[in-house]
Formats: sequence, structure tokens, C-alpha cells
Amino acid sequence: MAAHANKGHREYSGNDLVAAARATLTAAEEQWTGMREAVFAELARHDIPASAYDIADNLSKSRGKRVAPNSVYRILDLFVRSNLANRIESANAYLVNTHPGCRHDCIFLICDDCGKATHLDDDRVTGALRAAGRDAGFADVRPVVELRGLCEDCAA
Repeated sequence: MAAHANKGHREYSGNDLVAAARATLTAAEEQWTGMREAVFAELARHDIPASAYDIADNLSKSRGKRVAPNSVYRILDLFVRSNLANRIESANAYLVNTHPGCRHDCIFLICDDCGKATHLDDDRVTGALRAAGRDAGFADVRPVVELRGLCEDCAA
């Protein structure tokens, strides 16, 4: 799972993470189905961003029947809208949100070597981007900030 640099938010793991995700989704008046739980659990199992195809392949193997990537994409899009997952735009991949009750803009740091993704919150940066968007006449601006480089382990 991605590390979260802002320690002011409670992070969940394991069964607590699944329970927090279920509570968040049902509070948004969405259903928590068996397939949604399976997709969420598979996404949470990954330490690096996972694609819908990775998730569909793994679920197909574990269930013994084909799971369509399009179905997984629809569920992942719901998870992003509901703050259960984050989309890494540059990789067309997803990360589970380990603190689903917390809404904020993330700045993702992505390692070009091992694929590790860390996110941090910096309202100064994302706030300035939102303001620039509003100043240019855009509404509902959603900053997507991704920095690529080498993580501490790979740089050593």
C-alpha cells in the first residue's frame, strides 16, 4: 500500500480497512456487493499501483471464472469517486486509500525503479493549483500531482 506522509489521519489495514471502506461506500448510499468487496480486497493486497487488468486477472484465477476488466474499471471508478481508492494517472493504475474517511488532494511520489507510490498532502501546493484553475474560469478543479523519480531505497 502507498505510504501516507500526513500522520494526522487514521490509517486502516486488513479487516479494519475493508470495514472502513464498506462504511464509507454505504454512507454514500452505494451498495457493498461481493464483487466490490473482492475488487477492494485485491486492490488492498497490492503494495504498488495495480491496473484493472491485474485485478481482473487475479480475481479470475482465484474465482475460477473470468472477471471482465470493464467490470473492474467501473468498480474502481466508483471507488475513486467514493474516496476508497486513488488513480495514478500516469500509470493508469490504482492504489487503495488507507484512510477512506479523509478527503484531500494527494501529491503522489512514484518510484521509476520499483513502482512504489507514496502520497503526501500539501494544501499549499494543491490549493494554489485550485486557485489557478478558478482564476482561469474552471469550476470543480481537481488537482492531480504526480512526481516521478527514485525512492530512498532505490536511490541508495
